[in-house]
Amino acid sequence: MDIVSLLSATATVASTGFITVSLRQHSRNTRTLRLLHSQRISANSHIQKTRMDLMETRNRARLLEETVKNGTSAVEKVHKAITTTTFSLIDRFSTNEEFRENARRARETHDQTSDQIYRSVHTTNKALHILADTLFFGKKEKQLAARKKPKDEQ
Repeated sequence: MDIVSLLSATATVASTGFITVSLRQHSRNTRTLRLLHSQRISANSHIQKTRMDLMETRNRARLLEETVKNGTSAVEKVHKAITTTTFSLIDRFSTNEEFRENARRARETHDQTSDQIYRSVHTTNKALHILADTLFFGKKEKQLAARKKPKDEQ
């Protein structure tokens, strides 16, 4: 065997070794990349789930506020209809003027008091919704916005 053949064989063996090492490194890198990709997808999935849970909770809170608001309005309308009917009947069929005047004063007092009560219920409902929104949802949104970075990145 001459020197050129020996050098050629050595170069072939060396390049085959380098190619083998490169392929192994490529295989490891591909595996690591797939692992990182799956972890990223998992992290994004968790973040998305948290956001969806927050949105669902927020929608339920809005629904609850609307339900209380609409329910209170319905009760208020029925209550006013009943009291209007009652006091109108007293006013119409009463023969005693003093009794009629007392009923009118009672109606004014009743209307003022019931208006204050229903206004308080509406105000309290709105205030509770704002408070819950500020305390609960604001905190959750801040946590989502300021997610902690993994220890490797800090």
